Amino acid sequence: MANNTGAAAGGGALYGLGIFGALVWFWQQADGFWEHAFSLVQAVFWPAWMVYRAFDALPH
Repeated sequence: MANNTGAAAGGGALYGLGIFGALVWFWQQADGFWEHAFSLVQAVFWPAWMVYRAFDALPH
């Protein structure tokens, strides 16, 4: 009996790299304490927003 757990793990790793990359980018752009705090929020939601926009661009 075969299952597809490897494919799910690969997607999670890719999403995790997207979060880490976004965190590095937004952290470098921040100047003050609140901008650094907001960069954590941006890093979590930015990859999800990009996936949403990619699916939205597909023909309906």
